[in-house]
Amino acid sequence: MEVKEAMNQGVITINPEIRPLEAFEKMYKEGVRRLFVLDSEDNPKGVVSYSDLIGVLGSLRPTNKEITTLKISDIMSEDVMTIDSHNGIEDAANLMVRADVSGLLVLEDDKPVGVITKTDICRMVAAELLIPV
Repeated sequence: MEVKEAMNQGVITINPEIRPLEAFEKMYKEGVRRLFVLDSEDNPKGVVSYSDLIGVLGSLRPTNKEITTLKISDIMSEDVMTIDSHNGIEDAANLMVRADVSGLLVLEDDKPVGVITKTDICRMVAAELLIPV
């Protein structure tokens, strides 16, 4: 089975210039645990996770100047793990385990088209293993 058959279509993205609180609000609204940072030409530049944002927002105080000047580009991980949509699910699982990440940006023709997570793979495996009664 190819990654494109199990991925979540569409990518929730953010601009590297937005503030962490805005990113957190978007993450909450969209119901995701990671946001991908793309440049103006839709090239992956970074990823910011829920735990990244909680760590940063928990350490900032409303009176701290940093809360108004800190940008996503200051806290994002620049190591975006990607996989081609035509790769196998096994490739995605192996890459996630080796890189110790919980999600991959899925590319088709070098453009983001979706996201696949460990949860997606577990759901797929569970569905394959369950025997209908």
